[in-house]
Amino acid sequence: MTLKRVQDLSLKGKRALVRFDLNVPIDNGTITETTRIERVKPTVDLLRKNGARTIVLAHLGRPKGYDISLSLQQIVNKCAELWGCDVSFVADITGEKAIAAVAAMKDGDVVMLDNIRFEAGEEENDQSFVRALANLGDVYINDGFSVSHRAHASTAGLAGELPSAAGLSMQAEIDAISAAVENPKRPVMAVIGGSKVSSKLAVLEHLVDKMDALLIGGGMANTFLLAQGYEIGGSLAEPDLVPTAQAIMKRATEKGCRIILPVDVTATLSLDAPTEIYHGVPADMPKDFKIVDIGPESIRNIEAEISKIATVMWNGPLGVFERTPFDAGTVALARAIARNVRENNLVAVAGGGDTLSAIEHAGLADADFTYLSTAGGAFLEWLEGKTLPGVAALMA
Repeated sequence: MTLKRVQDLSLKGKRALVRFDLNVPIDNGTITETTRIERVKPTVDLLRKNGARTIVLAHLGRPKGYDISLSLQQIVNKCAELWGCDVSFVADITGEKAIAAVAAMKDGDVVMLDNIRFEAGEEENDQSFVRALANLGDVYINDGFSVSHRAHASTAGLAGELPSAAGLSMQAEIDAISAAVENPKRPVMAVIGGSKVSSKLAVLEHLVDKMDALLIGGGMANTFLLAQGYEIGGSLAEPDLVPTAQAIMKRATEKGCRIILPVDVTATLSLDAPTEIYHGVPADMPKDFKIVDIGPESIRNIEAEISKIATVMWNGPLGVFERTPFDAGTVALARAIARNVRENNLVAVAGGGDTLSAIEHAGLADADFTYLSTAGGAFLEWLEGKTLPGVAALMA
């Protein structure tokens, strides 16, 4: 099966219902980060160039019914600015105001309806709501990969009612992740960090079968160190998942996937007042200390490992990167990846909110990686090998 693509749709004069993920952070009425708005501009441009009448469907937050603080009206001007075109806002979704606004559209116009999640039928994928939405359009385009793990009316339901396709941003996201996981240049490594094994257990189990190497960091690594018999003091870990970690390591050996864990650690007695910091092997760490980052030798090992691979997939930090100096491991990883992208044509795909924050913290940006995914849950579910309802609905 192949993904249906917007380039193959007839668009001239067509009312195009387009699902974007414009769920951007807003602080006191100010949008503080605009990547999701910027990423969909190529799709907006393509639709306008081809004479479509673009009807934007999107959400903010998790409203329970109408909530003016989550209205899309507060993002419409920024969308118009970044897309370089007029964007009309309608404080309605499927009612008379929306019907009238759509009827008045001309080729190339862009109209934004209000927060799709104001309607209960959206998250329930209610068929009467799906049909009401479908009556507004002639074609449906999903350009919101990051919401496509939800079987909602605007992410899955509409594809069954109208000719449908994936937008350019979704295509780029799927192509990048698939290239790194399903058909990568080898050798290929996944770097999986974060606090808990339990939150990424399915990811680890799936990637063991796909990767040549699996580098595990963050609090997750502590559980694996515990599984190897190391003392980890008061460090964050999940002792009940030690047997699971051992099973993953055993399967990795069987599949020829190297598990890479820290050989030394950075630890402290208190994150809030880190007057004492330990660098060394876990076995010699003071009893009450907590591991908060990888150690200097582990950083050198990671830099060497990154220089030997052709593809890397990264999700999750290696330590408490929000607190200096416990950002050393995560920053070193980010910079090693970026350096090898520039110098050795490394294919590097990274995703997840903490990962993108860590990359920004390291002073790096989109241009330093092959692809940065703005998706959170959808990115993780793809790494787990799951079928995303919003993507499956666009397959032919």
